[in-house]
Amino acid sequence: MRVKTRVAEFLFPIETDSWLTVLRLGLGLQVTLYALSLRTDWAYLFSGTARKVAEALLSLQGHFIPSLGWFVALAARLDVPEETVLLLAWLGLFVSGCALLVGVGCRFSAIAAWVLHLCAAKSGGFLSYGMDNFMTIGLFYLMLSPLPDRLSLDWRLRNLRPKNPQLLGFWRRVLQLHLCIIYFFSGLTKWLGSGWWDGSNVWRALIRPPFNVIDPEILVRWKDFLPLAGILVCLLESGYPFFIWSSRTRKIWLLGVCAMHLLIGVAMRMYLFSLVMIVLNVAAFGPDLFRRKRQPIMLQPEAATS
Repeated sequence: MRVKTRVAEFLFPIETDSWLTVLRLGLGLQVTLYALSLRTDWAYLFSGTARKVAEALLSLQGHFIPSLGWFVALAARLDVPEETVLLLAWLGLFVSGCALLVGVGCRFSAIAAWVLHLCAAKSGGFLSYGMDNFMTIGLFYLMLSPLPDRLSLDWRLRNLRPKNPQLLGFWRRVLQLHLCIIYFFSGLTKWLGSGWWDGSNVWRALIRPPFNVIDPEILVRWKDFLPLAGILVCLLESGYPFFIWSSRTRKIWLLGVCAMHLLIGVAMRMYLFSLVMIVLNVAAFGPDLFRRKRQPIMLQPEAATS
């Protein structure tokens, strides 16, 4: 019984919705900036042969993987041109991101953002990378979490009752565990190779177009620090699930991981990747750092049945 109680307390801790606010605002900004970054190239990337080839390869993995081709095929039956469908898809993605920022129609906006971004990422499979995967993960948890949060416009307009604090704790815990698994195995694979020990993988990452922002001469001048940088990355990632839980080391590890992603964004111009990783980390483990003392949350009768 003690083990069962401890497992239940771990999986269903009592939480506020501060982490959900961070996740909603951060992903709202992420989706909005993602849509704006593709505004001029959206029609070029997802129209014609390029999208059809990517979706043909995607169909080999499964026929039920969503893509923009679904919307194009459906609209074709109504004699709606492909250009109009793609424009509406981009507009829907942009509006859903803005709605998440404001907190209007949070649940619908999160679902719309997840579906549209997933379709875009799968249809543009040749150009998608880790950022798209983490956006999909973040939006998936956001749309399933007990929205809206108390700082959203939905909450103020509808005068909602407090959410079940244990349900809030459960979805935050799932996000925390997912990040621990991702970082641990990412760090483990880096330890197994020699490229991170001698810094060669750091060197290749920084000189490969279009991420070659730093002048190679500067990298050559500081080449002795590249092995140290590679080892630090391995330590931060593999040690994440061991040091992020303790209140004594959480701040150091969280700041270290966020600093790592910030440097990646600046040094390689991977701004959206850095942003989504920082948002997920701060939402999962950040709110506790700003609490002087954990206050018990009384579970109200109406919240227990929600």
